[in-house]
Amino acid sequence: MSEPLSDNELLAGLAKGDQRAMPMLFARHRTRVFRFVLRRVRSEAMAEELVNEVFLAVWQQAGKFEGKSSATTWMLSIAHNKAVSSLRKRREESMDEDAAGEIPDDADSAETTLAKGGKAAALRVCLNKLPDDQRVVMDLVYYHEQSVKEVAEILGIPESTVKTRMFYARKRLSDMLKLAGIDRGWP
Repeated sequence: MSEPLSDNELLAGLAKGDQRAMPMLFARHRTRVFRFVLRRVRSEAMAEELVNEVFLAVWQQAGKFEGKSSATTWMLSIAHNKAVSSLRKRREESMDEDAAGEIPDDADSAETTLAKGGKAAALRVCLNKLPDDQRVVMDLVYYHEQSVKEVAEILGIPESTVKTRMFYARKRLSDMLKLAGIDRGWP
C-alpha cells in the first residue's frame, strides 16, 4: 500500500491537471476551512458558499503555490481573504447602523451560558465577544493550531501584531471570564 500523497504533492498534481488531486485536498481540508470561515462570517450558508469559492481558487491557483508555507496556511490565507471580502460586501449591503442599534441582543450573557453549560460554553461566548481582529487570531492559534508566523502570513500582518492581538485578546477573555465567575479561562 502506498503512502498518501502530501498536500504539496496534491497541489503540484492539481497544477498539472490531475483530476484526482482536488477531491483528496477537499476531503482533507474542507472541515478545517469551513470552521475557520464560519467563525469569521457567522453564517453556515455563507460559509458553505465561501468554502466552494476557496477550493475553486485553490484549483485555479494551484500552479502559483510555491511551497514557502504549508498548504494549510496557504488555503487558510485564501479563506481569510474570501471571508473578509464577503464581510465587506455584506456590510455595504446591510442596513444602516442606527437601525441595527435598535435590535435587541438576545444572546445569553457569559454568566447565563456558564449556568447553562459550563466553562467551555462560557469561553465560546466570550471569544465571540472579542473584536474581530483579536477573535480571528485566537481562532487560528488555538483552534487551527497555526504558529504566530503562519497567522501573520494568513492575515497579511506582522508577527508582532499577531502577538499584540493575542495579548489583548487573552486579557479581555480573562476579564470577561472573571465577570462570569470563572477565575481562569485556561490552565
